[in-house]
Amino acid sequence: MMRSLFAGVSGLLTHQTRMDVIGNNIANVNTVGYKASRVTFKDMLYQTMQAATRPTSSRGGTNPKQVGLGVQIGSIDVLHTEGNLQPTGVQTDLAIRGNGFFVLLDGSEQLYTRAGVFDIDSEGWLVSKTSGMRVAGWMANNGQIDPNQPVQAIQIPKNQTLPAQATTSVVLEGNLDAGAATGTTVQRSVTVYDSLGRQQQVVVTFTRAATANQWDWVAQYGGNSVGSGSVTFDASGQYNSGSPGSVTFNPGGGASAVSFSLDFTRLTQSADPSEVSVRSQDGFPAGTLEEIRIDGTGTVTGIFSNGLTRDLAQLALASFPNPGGLEQVGETVFRASQNSGLVHVGTPGSGGRGIVTPGNLEMSNVNLSEEFTSMIVTQRGFQANSRIITASDEMLQELVNLKR
Repeated sequence: MMRSLFAGVSGLLTHQTRMDVIGNNIANVNTVGYKASRVTFKDMLYQTMQAATRPTSSRGGTNPKQVGLGVQIGSIDVLHTEGNLQPTGVQTDLAIRGNGFFVLLDGSEQLYTRAGVFDIDSEGWLVSKTSGMRVAGWMANNGQIDPNQPVQAIQIPKNQTLPAQATTSVVLEGNLDAGAATGTTVQRSVTVYDSLGRQQQVVVTFTRAATANQWDWVAQYGGNSVGSGSVTFDASGQYNSGSPGSVTFNPGGGASAVSFSLDFTRLTQSADPSEVSVRSQDGFPAGTLEEIRIDGTGTVTGIFSNGLTRDLAQLALASFPNPGGLEQVGETVFRASQNSGLVHVGTPGSGGRGIVTPGNLEMSNVNLSEEFTSMIVTQRGFQANSRIITASDEMLQELVNLKR
């Protein structure tokens, strides 16, 4: 009789725990990045009243006689299925499509989350709005990112500048008319930048030489020659060779001397009108950061006032052999445990990790229809176990009344 009482009590306790988990799931139905939990039960130890016996030559065997002692919690599992994405239009709101977790730094401790509600604080740190923890990744060095280095907190100062860069290379492209007469000239004004970021104009003049398939060139700055040479073409009109296109001049005004190379390899000589243009040059003026953008690989790109873009940082994603083994620590954050396996940190889209979707947030994966159904089943289970206690109590009362 006492066994049924304790079995009923164990049933009440386990169903109460299950209701706690269901209530927590429903409470977090609109929590960004929340992962629902579920409870499974298992039966408790059994009391053996009679052990099993083996068959003999004259009698068959008998099965064991055992009485169960109730129920207990088997597991409380976190379901790491993906939630739906909700567009927000905020560039720093990030969601992960696929496997993986964002890496957060709480001091020196690494924590992990799917809630990408991020923003840049007053000091330029990329942080989680919900906890203030800093988002981890790799900072760029002169626009280059090395994901093989240890992760660090990402900092993007809003007032950072891109220093001016003097021109060191100019690439020309176009055509020089193969039918032009000796002495024919073609001019092109080339805009370059000095070390202070100021624009300087250099005029490059091509002159048809008496030698077949050859054009002589001269570069002038302020009316003075600052470089010269020649360019030759083969019989098919393709670039053949040329004197090193080196141009050097002093712009004055406190700037360093400008020295750049002229690349003629993209010039041709065919029976078409002459037209020479600048394909590219690597100088630019100074600029300040105006906007940042984040792509699917987690790369943070800065857009500067001088029209240039530069990679500033890249977010890291973490993956685990057993995500279900992660320990929940609140604030929609997880911590590695003994059963989660070793963390593997890398770039989004690599090593089985998902890609980053900017301007979106991942909603919770709570299914209300399943939670309400589980709530009904749990309530009925609780009621049934309470009836065990009531019925057992009435039987004990009858036993007590035998002495009357």
